[in-house]
Amino acid sequence: MPVEFKDYYKTLGVERTASHDEIRKAFRTLARQYHPDVAKDKKRSEEKFKEINEAYEVLGDAEKRKKYDDLGADWKQGAYRGPMPGGDRAHEWRGGPESENFQFGGTGFSDFFEQFFSGARGRQADFGEPETEKGQDVEGVIMVTLEEATHGAVRPISVRRNTLCADCRGTGVKGRRPCPACGGSGQTTVTQNYKVKIPAGVRDGQRLRVSGQGEPGSGGGPPGDLYLRVRLAGHPDFRVEGGDLYYDLDLAPWEGALGTSVSVPALNGALSIKIPPGTQNGQRLRVKGRGLPGRAGEQGDLFVVARVQMPKEISEREKTLWQQLAAVSSFNPRG
Repeated sequence: MPVEFKDYYKTLGVERTASHDEIRKAFRTLARQYHPDVAKDKKRSEEKFKEINEAYEVLGDAEKRKKYDDLGADWKQGAYRGPMPGGDRAHEWRGGPESENFQFGGTGFSDFFEQFFSGARGRQADFGEPETEKGQDVEGVIMVTLEEATHGAVRPISVRRNTLCADCRGTGVKGRRPCPACGGSGQTTVTQNYKVKIPAGVRDGQRLRVSGQGEPGSGGGPPGDLYLRVRLAGHPDFRVEGGDLYYDLDLAPWEGALGTSVSVPALNGALSIKIPPGTQNGQRLRVKGRGLPGRAGEQGDLFVVARVQMPKEISEREKTLWQQLAAVSSFNPRG
């Protein structure tokens, strides 16, 4: 079936020719605006936050952005109808005696993203003859904010499951006419709601297990499990590497040269740090223990990365002062 195309440039409000810095700036602005912890309309903000993260996940990565741009002219028509990579049909991962489909709502990225950029499959087990009577496991994706990864949370999720229509038993016909319950498709959709505990210290790529919520077993066997693969949401301020956080701090040239004290954001509240004299562009300042927690009790660090910025325009007075500095300074960057 067709998969709805997502116009990621429109989502971030940038042109298709936008630079990486322009894309990152647009993401940071929108992520601050729609972060679930600060927005008043929580339900709408969560959905918008997910869309923004999905767009930045693709456009913020050079390889994924090229793949997205190469999808072809169909993007203008609002839907992409081409084949899946590898020749599979879009989102029809079938198996089991009733050939049910599983779709996930409210947990991670869109069908479009999962098809073209994730490589994740909707099922874990193979579809050959089962060796046991236990039902097959099912896997989805859940987006977790850095705040949730720090403090833990309980998240409501919904799983949309396509099953055989009970009225027509999957035939699509009732009384020699298309079944009114399923519109002749032979399938109906049921939505099941769960609450998932997100433990503090969870990492990107880790799987959370919801016991007994996979496919039903055969011959009275136990059902499989639902696994939710964690994907850490992008943050407007921080980059994540393992358990460490990285924050880019813009500094004026004289702040780097003379040193200063500045306030920087952290997940547990802002903190004041000292910038030592002679701080170089790209230099990393480590704040121990202010990164992400780990499951074993360890704590990551926060790295503040100095980005010395030069003024694009200067007044005549400033120009004179720069010239005086150049005349008296013995510093030679090429010496």
